[in-house]
Amino acid sequence: MVNILLEGYDIDADWLYGVLETYIKPEMTVAVVAFSFRDSRVKSVADWNLLYGRDNGKFHRGITAGFAPYGISENHITFINYFTNTKKSAADKIRNADIVYFLGGLPDRMMDRIREFELYDVLMEHDGIVMGYSAGALIQFSEYHLSPDEDYPVFCYYSGLPYLSGFYLEVHYENTDVQNDAIRRVIAERGKPVYATALGAGALIVDGGDIRTIGDVKIFGK
Repeated sequence: MVNILLEGYDIDADWLYGVLETYIKPEMTVAVVAFSFRDSRVKSVADWNLLYGRDNGKFHRGITAGFAPYGISENHITFINYFTNTKKSAADKIRNADIVYFLGGLPDRMMDRIREFELYDVLMEHDGIVMGYSAGALIQFSEYHLSPDEDYPVFCYYSGLPYLSGFYLEVHYENTDVQNDAIRRVIAERGKPVYATALGAGALIVDGGDIRTIGDVKIFGK
């Protein structure tokens, strides 16, 4: 398995493309797990479509266009729709995909919906590429932390998908006091290093246990 941990969905950026093209190939299919939305923002399929729908979704074009330089057409990319997919159809999309792609947003709500759709075991059986940005990167850890922000005002640990466990990840790193306090706390309480990907400028690839940093990534506690 290969885990790709990103800052955003601009996977065609020059600083990423040269590395990711080693892994992302034209013949691959992609299942986008679009479960990380805020409850206050998405209450219906119409709301979901405004974010991820093919015709007018705010993020749809950016997500799918990122794969075009790798030779993956939009026809090979499918979105798992919380409102229209069944448990079976969602599971089938994951089983048929070479790449599982988790989006940014709220990681804990994404996990709630994964459990609701009974996709936990299906996702753990996937042996291809797992990639995601922001929340979609954090959810790839058996345990992740969130430093306080507008969505999560209190530091806390959360359970994710146990693909990764040997380190922790601080996303959108800007060297703030809040982030640095959270990093020090994780190191003190968990005794593992923290990789901090700079806001919009850092990424990690974990391939068979080997960790490769891309762009601006700082390592603390190692």
